[in-house]
Amino acid sequence: MSTIQKFEELIAWQKARLLTKEIYKHLNIQKFKDLNMPADRGLCDQIQRASVSIMSNIAEGFERGTRQEFLNYLFIAKGSAGEVRAQLYVALDVGYLNAETFKYLNGLVIECSKLIYSFIQKLKGSEFTGLQHKKVEKKMSDEDKEFNDYLSEIMKKAREDSIKDI
Repeated sequence: MSTIQKFEELIAWQKARLLTKEIYKHLNIQKFKDLNMPADRGLCDQIQRASVSIMSNIAEGFERGTRQEFLNYLFIAKGSAGEVRAQLYVALDVGYLNAETFKYLNGLVIECSKLIYSFIQKLKGSEFTGLQHKKVEKKMSDEDKEFNDYLSEIMKKAREDSIKDI
């Protein structure tokens, strides 16, 4: 099993990205564009912001570099998924989304939520401590190698000299 190097490789993030794209696509319909009531435009904006929050928190948590922070951001992402689901029900109930579109978007957000939860459980049980705690092998420059070789040679001669003195 290979180690994930960047958040874009995470299936949960990929699914959250698809959800966000679909939210924007379906909320960009004329019915939402023509809304005259600020609260209704606010609903559209809030659903979009909450969907962006899911993928953003997965990415930010990953980039934080510690398991604990990653878990925290995954829980925030899961909370945002719940927020999207609740807002989709409002959009359905007031007639902004038809049942088919609601079912599709709600299915995507439920899948995101399940993926995030599963990832949380696996991360909690893993020994992974985070990238901040990863031991990084430092590459030596040629000058550093030359200096280390020089020091090794001096130490070797010093040991040889001390053995002669005994």
